[in-house]
Amino acid sequence: MALLAVPAACAPNPVWQQAVDRAARTAPAARILVLDIPTGRLLATYRLPEAEHTLAAPGSTLKPLVLYQLIAAGRWNPSRRVACDRNLYVAGHRLACPHPPAPPFDAQQALAWSCNTYFAQLALTLAPGSLGAMLRQTGLLGVTGLAPAGAGEAAAEFHEPASAAATQLALLGVDGVRVSPLELAVAYRWLANQLAAHPDAQAAQVVRAGLADSAAFGMARPATQFGASVAGKTGTAASAASSQTHGWFVGLVPAVKPQVVVVVCLPSGRGADAAHLAAVLLAQARVN
Repeated sequence: MALLAVPAACAPNPVWQQAVDRAARTAPAARILVLDIPTGRLLATYRLPEAEHTLAAPGSTLKPLVLYQLIAAGRWNPSRRVACDRNLYVAGHRLACPHPPAPPFDAQQALAWSCNTYFAQLALTLAPGSLGAMLRQTGLLGVTGLAPAGAGEAAAEFHEPASAAATQLALLGVDGVRVSPLELAVAYRWLANQLAAHPDAQAAQVVRAGLADSAAFGMARPATQFGASVAGKTGTAASAASSQTHGWFVGLVPAVKPQVVVVVCLPSGRGADAAHLAAVLLAQARVN
């Protein structure tokens, strides 16, 4: 069985929409988007009006966006290894890593296992104002134009960090930034296009492999439980108003030469739950 090829024609695509609708039966509160990478058009959606106005902390979904740019700019050595005791605290926030005990991670491994300690260390290299500039470069912090005309699509909320700790929390996606599912879809389309445009560059090789490993055996592993070819990233964060977590999964499908971005946002849950829902969706999208 092969994953249904994505036509470059108009959205919505009926087969993708049917797959989204069927998957959403198991999680009726989810916001789901399938974005065509070549055209930038939405192929399928679930709860699009809510997705247009949902702003939530992105959690670890920011990690590959920043890592790619820092390596590409020669500002981070991906071979550098960072040890993690899985017990990170930043400015009163407990950000314990759920990955298994491991030797010090390099960039590819840290992305696969979403190591907060690694990316907190990386955040300390950022100059004032640079995080916002990098996120804007991807299209993450602005209205996407994907919402129907006049719908009043929400724009991201971002506060440029004023301290090293604030920069760490923002890069880890837990404080100082809230984005919409539409904005994450656009940002990962940007990333997919960068990976395709510079396939032999070190930044592309590291990030591509890290996202593939994440889905194959790392933190996004639930996304591939039914055999779909996908590279992706999970994110889990608590809302500013409560300790209840929400979950994200953003995937590039297929993992090699991706044609679509799949975004799943669960208002209540964890990234692993969102990845599982993505797996259900991708299983529905397969044809004989």
